[in-house]
Amino acid sequence: MPDHLHPTHPLALAPVAAPPSTVDGFVREFLLNLNSGRGVTLSNASATDKYFALAHTVRDYLMARWLEDLRRQREVQDKGVAYLSAEYLLGRQLDNNLLASGLSEIAEEALAACGIDLDVLRQQEVEPGLGNGGLGRLAACFIDSLATMGVPNVGYGIRYEYGIFRQTFVDGQQAEQPDAWLSLGSPWEFAHPEGAQTIAFGGHTETYDDEGVPRSRWIPAWNVQAVPYNYMVPGYQNGRVNTLRLWSAVATNSFDLRVFNSGDYEEAVRAQTYAENISKVLYPEDSTPQGKELRLQQQYFFVAASIRDVFDVMLPADFELTNLPERIIFQLNDTHPVIAVPEFMRVLVDEKKMDWDAAWAVTQQCFAYTCHTLLPEALEVWPVELLGRLLPRHLEIIYRINEDFLVAVREKFGDDEMRIRDMSIIGEHPVRSVRMAYLATVAGAKVNGVAELHSQLLRDKVLPDFNEFYPGKFINVTNGVTPRRFVRLSNPSLSGLITDALGTGWVTDLERLRELEAYAEDPEFRTQFAEVKAANKRLLSDVLRERDGFEVSDGHMLDVMVKRLHEYKRQMLKVLHIVTTYEGIISGRVAVGDVQPRTFIFGAKAAPGYVMAKRIIHLINAVGSVVNNDPRVEGKLKVLFPPNYNVTLAERVIPAADLSEQISLAGKEASGTGNMKFALNGALTIGTDDGANVEIRELVGDDNFFLFGMSEPEVESLWAKGYKPSSFYNADSGLRRSLDLIAAGAFSGGDRSMFEPIVSNLLYDDRFMVLADYSAYIGAQAKVDAAYADQDAWTRSAILNVARCGYFSSDRSMRDYIERIWHTAPSF
Repeated sequence: MPDHLHPTHPLALAPVAAPPSTVDGFVREFLLNLNSGRGVTLSNASATDKYFALAHTVRDYLMARWLEDLRRQREVQDKGVAYLSAEYLLGRQLDNNLLASGLSEIAEEALAACGIDLDVLRQQEVEPGLGNGGLGRLAACFIDSLATMGVPNVGYGIRYEYGIFRQTFVDGQQAEQPDAWLSLGSPWEFAHPEGAQTIAFGGHTETYDDEGVPRSRWIPAWNVQAVPYNYMVPGYQNGRVNTLRLWSAVATNSFDLRVFNSGDYEEAVRAQTYAENISKVLYPEDSTPQGKELRLQQQYFFVAASIRDVFDVMLPADFELTNLPERIIFQLNDTHPVIAVPEFMRVLVDEKKMDWDAAWAVTQQCFAYTCHTLLPEALEVWPVELLGRLLPRHLEIIYRINEDFLVAVREKFGDDEMRIRDMSIIGEHPVRSVRMAYLATVAGAKVNGVAELHSQLLRDKVLPDFNEFYPGKFINVTNGVTPRRFVRLSNPSLSGLITDALGTGWVTDLERLRELEAYAEDPEFRTQFAEVKAANKRLLSDVLRERDGFEVSDGHMLDVMVKRLHEYKRQMLKVLHIVTTYEGIISGRVAVGDVQPRTFIFGAKAAPGYVMAKRIIHLINAVGSVVNNDPRVEGKLKVLFPPNYNVTLAERVIPAADLSEQISLAGKEASGTGNMKFALNGALTIGTDDGANVEIRELVGDDNFFLFGMSEPEVESLWAKGYKPSSFYNADSGLRRSLDLIAAGAFSGGDRSMFEPIVSNLLYDDRFMVLADYSAYIGAQAKVDAAYADQDAWTRSAILNVARCGYFSSDRSMRDYIERIWHTAPSF
């Protein structure tokens, strides 16, 4: 199609032809991409060449559908969702896109006709380094569901050049290496440099008269370019393809030839280096002022580019701005994108010349906020000094929003200065700062938590004054996971068993898993289910052997704790259970024959600046080194900690797991999504009544869940009375022996100082009450051992977990957002 065609020209509006969906057609497209795209013939192509040609072939099939969807969306102008998230933990794309497009069998046959094994090409794919943990994986699940449900959506984020980091272990300690996931390029993205947005920083503001109306303008000091890279997000076999648009930072004037010719080569590219730092890594270490500034730059960079993209690309030039709530809603995925609120106001008031009140009325209908935490330290605040220096106009707008808000607070609550100070968007201590969660709450049409308990605590304890001020604004939307990746793709054997029993519709209607309840009583089905679990364990063993040199012992219960390393998630409690079991065996108090053989698998990264979390990783590896090499426990206990846990490894670990460890302190976990993935793949949960564990337990039943520990009110009561962790140490001989073993240097070659900070932290601080819940946890683990001894009964419980967890589909989560918050609908 000629480039000069007007967008309304009949040829420009014509549907785009897709390649033929036949084996022969796929072979032709594949060879064309190999020859023309990679510049090689089949006979001299490397595995990388073949993988890239395959990826581009699949992309070509999706491209026709994507372009057609974009065309139709421009025509119908339905309301869409702009999902703003700092991370998207996508996982590998090849199999997901083959599955979504219905090309899996055709591609396999086509490659076989070319003498190529699809499994070999799968191994060439590098997982995108665009996320870290549950927040990013949730965003990826949500955009998958929106495409599958046919809802117009653009996911906006940052194209991180190096992701967060690639985790390695050196002498058992975490070492961070660059995650160079783009070193060979990515076949799934395509750049649009012509769509770059200019993003400004610094400078000052000035006022001027606009035909009698006083207005402000921002005079920036410097700027960068935000270059969009598009990823296609296909719905599951429905022909729909949405967009993930990620922004990469480049300098507006990246190369100064005059300076270069003078011989100052470093100065000649300084602007380029400075600009590209913005999209270099996910979550730059922010314990320094420079790190904090870079984080704020990142956040403003991607939301400003995204808002500009909506105005420039999604909306017609003559669009009536008061109708914006009927066309777009921005979902703020945690506090990272909240700077979008003053940016949106700046565009409406300063650039589009809207009246302030009219602009604010529009803004309050165009934003919604998801809070993902209850931890005060995770609710972002930005020093006024930093915001004013980097984004001076935005700080002025925030002040105006806060001023108007506090007037309304006084009108409702009177001159209650304590309440007013507590509700102010501007906090005064320890330094004057902007509370981003407060800003999001004031601006958002709705504020949602992500599990029933979390949402209740958000309303009642984290933001109670706001809940009283805004009746009906706070709601719950429990998280979910996509069954396409985390059952259909990651567990094909279980998927086949389910499909044989129920048919194919469950993949997009996960509540149909309820029909499996009857099969839990069928001995033959239980046998088949157990065979699937055993096969998944063998597959995981093969993966870990090749990846890390690990062996998963036959006959062991697979006890798994994989999640971000944070003290509130209480990996330390799991370590104490392992040490307690080990100490019982080597001391002779526990007969070896009475111990249920277990392999413990950990997977976790600690933030680079989080010293205690990194110490806990070191301890886990140290315990594993001793346990795995002690002949007294051989065949009974094994501890494995494969480094660099990611989606690709999760897709092997989760289907193989017998026991899912969800042991955070009650009231600290927002929701969790790993708990859902494990239950849907037939693992039983040991956990506290925290996050979505509460809803999982209610659904699967107490007989199929190992509950332990204090409830959230009990935690609060113990804190109020004055928690003394040492008293629990003194009262429990098992706990005392376990901590003493660590303190004595049993896992550090006799070095008592190595893990002393961990022991002291538990005995004299223990803010997440590991010691308080220790006894209950050990008791619950004894029940696990007894239950696992009856394999048939365990399998029955595992089947019931699968059958009763269909609620935790991200499709259901999206329906809740659509009905309760966004008020949008599937399009064409």
